[in-house]
Amino acid sequence: MHDRINVALIGSKFMGRAHSNAWSKVTKFFPGDLEPAMHTVVARDAESLAAFARTWGWRRPTTDWRLAATDAAVDLVDIATPNHLHAEQAIAALEAGKHVACEKPLAGTLADAEAMAAAAERSSGRTFVWYSYRRVPAVALAHRLVAAGALGRVYHVRAAYLQSWGGPEAPLVWRFQGDIAGSGAHGDLGAHIVDTVRFVTGEEIVSVEGAIEHTFIEERSLVEGGGGGEIAGAGAGTTGAKGKSTVDDAVMFLARMSGGALASFESTRLATGYHNANRFEIHGEKGALRFDFERMNELGFYSKEAESAVQGWTTIDVTRGGDEHPYAEAWWPDSHGLGYEHTFINQAADILAVLGGGEPRVPLPDFADALRTQRVLHAAVESARHRSPISLHEGTSS
Repeated sequence: MHDRINVALIGSKFMGRAHSNAWSKVTKFFPGDLEPAMHTVVARDAESLAAFARTWGWRRPTTDWRLAATDAAVDLVDIATPNHLHAEQAIAALEAGKHVACEKPLAGTLADAEAMAAAAERSSGRTFVWYSYRRVPAVALAHRLVAAGALGRVYHVRAAYLQSWGGPEAPLVWRFQGDIAGSGAHGDLGAHIVDTVRFVTGEEIVSVEGAIEHTFIEERSLVEGGGGGEIAGAGAGTTGAKGKSTVDDAVMFLARMSGGALASFESTRLATGYHNANRFEIHGEKGALRFDFERMNELGFYSKEAESAVQGWTTIDVTRGGDEHPYAEAWWPDSHGLGYEHTFINQAADILAVLGGGEPRVPLPDFADALRTQRVLHAAVESARHRSPISLHEGTSS
């Protein structure tokens, strides 16, 4: 006999599909004591919402997000909306006693993120943030290796998230509008690499020593009807008129870690030739690690403790459940590979494990955790605009 948890999803675009797939598949691969029921789905357009609900198996479609967030029958509210909506929706759900899973970044502004974390502290509900790259088996294994001391003291961290879809042909979708998104590549992509570095190293970023933010494409075509396709607005009609892009296209910053390491971060939507190169390198006194999501089933490892004649980078095929590669045991035979969608299913499994009274396979970020990442993002922007170092001990706010 399984206990059921009723899930309400707010949002039906790119992330809405990723989350819907996760909730519909999770117990097929990660059976447990808690069964998610796809109870309610929310979006603004009733016609397209009805089709979405039928496709993904949501029982009740509605255009009223407050109904979903406060419905006594709903246990978990899953927020997959644009960033400026996160705070209002999450706080309403938390005040109604719901568990809340929210897309990243936690919010569009630091003030909203702080309000969300404060609401979470007051609430009986548990909170989760969809930093799903923690659930890539290679990234989870990197976290375990560092925690076990395989690298020793960490000296250097390099992290970059490189995409190329944000050229002049991309129209003015919400991701290019500062009042909705909060920031551009920095909040969208930089949030992931900041969280990943914190997660893998187990250290916090204590200062931003310098930063640059830049907008290359200052005007973009207006989207007809205010809608748009997926991330880049593919298939969206345009009016022929132009509007101002009010977010960054690229941000770079330097930072210090709590253990003394130096770190660099780069986020851009204009890295021609790269589609989704989410990557990091970590160098320590005893070894090093490197990862690139475009080769997501591989982790690079260098050990100085190996015999000197054979020291060199080893490429680990992180698909072997029998060798304790995280999450791999639930999926396919060795070397059959995982994809992007599996990261969300893996996270859904860990959310259900926690709500069922168990432990996640690797740590899950809650609102308090995600607020730390938001503070780093904010500090980088402050550093770029004021051309000065920013200490994270200062508790900067927007």
